[in-house]
Amino acid sequence: MNSFGRIFRVSIFGESHGKGVGIVIDGCPAGVPVDHDDFNHDLKRRRAGQPGTTPRREGDIPIIESGVYNGRTTGAPITILFENRENISEDYASIRNRVRPGHADFTAYKKYGGFNDYRGGGQFSGRLTVGLVAAGVIAKKVIKPVEVRAELIEAGGITDIEYAVKSAMEVRDSVGGIILCRVEGVPVGLGEPFFDSVESLIGHIVFSIPGVKGIEFGAGFAGAGMRGSEFNDRILDISGKTETNNAGGINGGITNGNEVFFKVAIRPTASIGIPQKTVDIRDGSSVEISVGGRHDVCFALRVPVIIEAVTAIVFADLMMLNGNIGRIWT
Repeated sequence: MNSFGRIFRVSIFGESHGKGVGIVIDGCPAGVPVDHDDFNHDLKRRRAGQPGTTPRREGDIPIIESGVYNGRTTGAPITILFENRENISEDYASIRNRVRPGHADFTAYKKYGGFNDYRGGGQFSGRLTVGLVAAGVIAKKVIKPVEVRAELIEAGGITDIEYAVKSAMEVRDSVGGIILCRVEGVPVGLGEPFFDSVESLIGHIVFSIPGVKGIEFGAGFAGAGMRGSEFNDRILDISGKTETNNAGGINGGITNGNEVFFKVAIRPTASIGIPQKTVDIRDGSSVEISVGGRHDVCFALRVPVIIEAVTAIVFADLMMLNGNIGRIWT
């Protein structure tokens, strides 16, 4: 449901227009240095501000409620809270009963019988990903010297991201994008066959990010058009280094020592200014809506750091399970 991981375990909480959102991190090793300034860089990357992102600009100041004492993790669960201060709930009053196309409004209404907080998408909002980024900051410390880096490489089907976003803004529409994530310094042997394969675990947590609609590892779907002689990665030495990396650094669900890399597809933002047909859930009548409020034209602009965070969470859990944590932070 709202938790992920076995040893390094995160639990997400909050709603878009509630008092706040946050994360609980259980199982983090004791002694990891944590300072409020450590969060600034990644939180800034997720924060709105650049063209094509939402005008809602929360301060995103992490309030560490537990699990850190004298600048070090204590081994107790770490609770990090972010207050919601810039939400304007009135923007959603007109669509209370008019479910927005592309959103979770309809499914949430049916699942929770109308008791869910619909404002700003409630618990389905991208607002909750700020907690994931905070957990990722700590996870990145835990997995050192493993490094995780992600970047937006395409938006609206083209590599000229600025043009794609600007074009969508001009017509009050939205665009999605593709994010490339690379993980370097990964030890051999992480992951398990079948249900706990590295691909399964990364896919599981990546799909928890609102708007994610696809993922591919290594050569991905292009590999389906290759022959085995083209796809197979020639092994160069006893360390497992390969000449190519069509497998994306994973064989049999287990890391092979090469760089792990994958791509993630982000759908266009569901909230757009163009009028759309929908239904009124009170009587089933057909109505037209134009979504107000403050929304991203291209939410994908802010997703790379979230992808990094959830990937670091997976590797923190895997490395702790495998005994690969060497307390290099001491």
